[in-house]
Amino acid sequence: MKRLSTRFAFWIIVSCIGLAHAQEVVKLPEPKTAGGMPLMQALKERKSGREFSAKKLPVATLSSLLWAAWGINRPDGHHTAPSARNAQEMDVYAATSDGLYLYEPKDHQLRKILSEDIRALTGTNDYVKEAAVNMVYVADLKKANIKEPDALEFYTGADTAFLAQNVYLFCASEGLSAVVRGSIDRPALAKKMNLRPDQKITLAQSVGFPK
Repeated sequence: MKRLSTRFAFWIIVSCIGLAHAQEVVKLPEPKTAGGMPLMQALKERKSGREFSAKKLPVATLSSLLWAAWGINRPDGHHTAPSARNAQEMDVYAATSDGLYLYEPKDHQLRKILSEDIRALTGTNDYVKEAAVNMVYVADLKKANIKEPDALEFYTGADTAFLAQNVYLFCASEGLSAVVRGSIDRPALAKKMNLRPDQKITLAQSVGFPK
């Protein structure tokens, strides 16, 4: 009986661990890839906004936002944004009131990294803690495989800009407010995000409903 109880307890522990692990991944709904504002109108409406309401983004909107930034748009696994030498070295993190998530474009899902609200750490501006989502763009220098420091900085910077512009155009189409930011305490944020030394925070971008 004692042995049976021990086995039962072990099964419960394993089951709970498995459940906790399953909860770390959020499968996103299919992004909306049709319709929206015509491109030329979106370009006309594109602007930076620095005032955000406290309203959360619906999951469907967050899904399409992440896909617009760095989703897979072709069967061969390529993305909505280009990357130098096809390195595909960029990672997109989303900091929300519910925690910090890593976007995994291949499976179109979010992997929870932290349960803590770290939006205030994603920038030095007061409004960052109010925005529904703060996108943090991180270059994996190991994937980039570029030896020259100047070239590495140039190409990862250019690749980040492609992602940020995709987000700007999506937000213009959806009536959302967005602003890209470079004022970040990168060492403090990198430490909080548990990034490796060869992962570099390039920029961040606040997104949310306008106030």
